[in-house]
Amino acid sequence: MTEHSEPNEPNSPDNTSHVPADSSGTPRPSEPATPSGPAAPFGPARRSGSSGAAESRSAESQVTLRSPAELADALPYLMGYYPDDSIVLVALHGEHGRFGGRVRLGIPADAAQWPDTADQLAECLISGVQDRTERPGAVLVFLCQEPAAGQSGRDVKDRLRPLAQRLRTACGALDVPVLEALCLSNGRYWSYCCPDFRCCPADGTPLALPGTSVLAAAAAYAGVQVRGSLREMEARLAPRTGPRGADQEKALDAAAAALVPRMVRPDGVVAVRRDTLDLAEAMIRRFRLDTPAGSNRARDACDDALITDVEAADLILGLQDRITRDRAAEWMEGPVAAPALRLWRALARRCAGGYLEHAVAPLTLAGWVCWATEDAPSARVTLGRALTIDPDYVFADLLHRAINDGLDPEPLRRCLREQRKEQAADSHGGPALPAQEAPRSDRRPQPTRPGSADRPLGPRGGTRPGGRTTGGRGRRRAGRDGDRSRR
Repeated sequence: MTEHSEPNEPNSPDNTSHVPADSSGTPRPSEPATPSGPAAPFGPARRSGSSGAAESRSAESQVTLRSPAELADALPYLMGYYPDDSIVLVALHGEHGRFGGRVRLGIPADAAQWPDTADQLAECLISGVQDRTERPGAVLVFLCQEPAAGQSGRDVKDRLRPLAQRLRTACGALDVPVLEALCLSNGRYWSYCCPDFRCCPADGTPLALPGTSVLAAAAAYAGVQVRGSLREMEARLAPRTGPRGADQEKALDAAAAALVPRMVRPDGVVAVRRDTLDLAEAMIRRFRLDTPAGSNRARDACDDALITDVEAADLILGLQDRITRDRAAEWMEGPVAAPALRLWRALARRCAGGYLEHAVAPLTLAGWVCWATEDAPSARVTLGRALTIDPDYVFADLLHRAINDGLDPEPLRRCLREQRKEQAADSHGGPALPAQEAPRSDRRPQPTRPGSADRPLGPRGGTRPGGRTTGGRGRRRAGRDGDRSRR
């Protein structure tokens, strides 16, 4: 999946390093890059959807980058994190090379895919930028990858040279030159464009220490944050493994077995929705009263200790229902937003073993809260992981596209506020449900399949949460006949 970022948003791209492929195995960009206007070389992050932000910036808010070293140092601030194992293309505009749209894609492990990947990325960036604003005048290329065991950064640079060359020719074929192509590896950088070993030595040039450059000072002044590396951000969303993962999977099996009889009772669906939201609200109160400190890893460990395997299983299965998930999306602002985000991340980590696909619902809720609280980089990472697990999950796809298109989340927040007011009859004041509500399907219309009416609905559709999927890693409950849609 290709990631896209607003040109005026130094703090706002991302998805995931995992790359969905079409039937030929070629990584497929999801959509063009989506700049919304000209961008200054560097400036304070703007709110999504604000127009004319670049035009209103004064000269004092801009930083001019003049060397490969400064470009390499700028990458984490452009992305909002350090993009591990990634290809990043950045469009430049105007006489002074203002930063424009950006795309990111994980580096394919198979070198045979590099030519097609390079061609698609170049087309994705240049055509997308041209559709929204003026055609870019040049492109910057960044290849970021850490060396494997026994390798050096120079080995990485040499191995990725054919990819860099193909990216340069792909952009050149579209009449947009590559101004600079850099390889970042093992704390050093190399230029694929500069042949002068006096300024670009064969052993590379050390990157500036974090926080020591002029750009770092400008970013701190502008309120731009670097959230660590992409690998670290994705690790916070990865499911449990080992004995703890096995225990959680057993709890999910037991909860799924107990859920089916409840669902077939009269008004069983509505009762399960209420119970799920009541439990979620109780968990949010619990998380709000116990705010952890320390590193991200330490905080996540504390959050994991706040919820039992049984509670996590009931919530995970309950959130597979689209109506329940949409009610839970109302916890997206104010004092409940932060604990809700922590809860959704914790639930995503509990989707162990055969329940990986169940993580899409809490991941999408987490991505929505990130976007609603103006953390677009984290939103892209989270939604990207959700779409990697299930590319057809409609809610995640719509949110991801909205962020890439530079839309403002406020209209959706306003809609959810109105929905909450309409459901205010609930005594506990949280997201409420109507007393009677006909179940609504979470699937797109599809052909009738023999025996489908008698089969319990699983995590891919329906208003009834299902049990674990079967068949091992990579196998899906449904094929490519259109029976994979979710909202």
